Amino acid sequence: MHIPFNRTTTSAQQLALAQQSIDSGQTAAGGGFTKRAETMLCQMTGAAHAMLTTSCTHALEMTALLLDIQPGDEVIVPSYTFVSSASAYALRGARIVFADCDPATQNLDPERLEGLITERTRAIVVVHYAGIPCDMEAIMTIADAAGVPVIEDNAHGLGGHYHGRPLGSFGRFATQSFHSTKNVSCGEGGALLLNNAADLQRAQIVRDKGTDRALFFAGQVDKYTWRALGASFGLSDVLAALLVAQLDEADRIQGARRALWLSYQSQLADWARDLGVQQPHVPDQCGPAWHLYYLMMPSQAVRDALLAHLKAGDISAVFHYAPLHQSPQGQTLAARTPNCPNSDRAGQCLLRLPLFTDMTSDEQARVIARILSFQPDSS
Repeated sequence: MHIPFNRTTTSAQQLALAQQSIDSGQTAAGGGFTKRAETMLCQMTGAAHAMLTTSCTHALEMTALLLDIQPGDEVIVPSYTFVSSASAYALRGARIVFADCDPATQNLDPERLEGLITERTRAIVVVHYAGIPCDMEAIMTIADAAGVPVIEDNAHGLGGHYHGRPLGSFGRFATQSFHSTKNVSCGEGGALLLNNAADLQRAQIVRDKGTDRALFFAGQVDKYTWRALGASFGLSDVLAALLVAQLDEADRIQGARRALWLSYQSQLADWARDLGVQQPHVPDQCGPAWHLYYLMMPSQAVRDALLAHLKAGDISAVFHYAPLHQSPQGQTLAARTPNCPNSDRAGQCLLRLPLFTDMTSDEQARVIARILSFQPDSS
């Protein structure tokens, strides 16, 4: 039987809550389930406010509007990330400064960060790759000294901790993804986390198509009007209902994924050492979100051979990002020529294994057995 890379599960509670939303007649953004999910996210992350959005991409685009990013501004972004981490700011005219990753974690390398900051730098975007926290102490020290706001692209990191503090609580803004591949999912969705309460009113205007609609419904103005640039960023309350059900089960979800992640880490350790394969590294101060499990193979040829070996066993494994600085658009938008050798290596050598919440022990055992049977072609 085929083992997919990801399998989305749907619970009876999700279906029941979605039906409640439909029956309520308040299926647009801002309904009762929207408010419940936003409250739950604040409780999980410690954010001052949370706003559900149609995607993590849209949450990032909201941060670009909130920071008033202008043509010619520079935004520092890890090269080894999804395109949204950069495109949200490029859409406002920013030039992108690509930062290399730490080879141990694939996160933005703070040792390279200070040298990338100039008088044009308006924001620093960090991504907690695979749900393993960035070195936020070092990053925030550098950013604060330069007076540059940090945005946490926390698409992988919900439920993770750094020095006991929830990921998503460090930057001025943080963004979440609830895409079907994420630990907590509603199919398509996201959230903007505000860690500065002073940003709330402006964020409401941006989310509500640039209008002060929220103030109108709060009784603070007698009519609402167009105040600033914005767009339709709100998530349907039906999808918010699906999200509430998933957030209710967050502890179970995280526990199941943690067990699978640790099983890969322990059972593949000897094989990885013998073949020169790098397993994920979790620094001592970090509590992962257990989002994905990867192997860094010795070369692209060996990675591709293992992918083919797994495919022949009816198992789906996948590589991940093509570094953004290598892409045609990234080269067009780069503020200056990047030097990202670690990102280059990750793009060539990283392989992700199947890991999903309801993966059975038999399925994982089959994946592990197939990997242990792999030996690179000696030729």
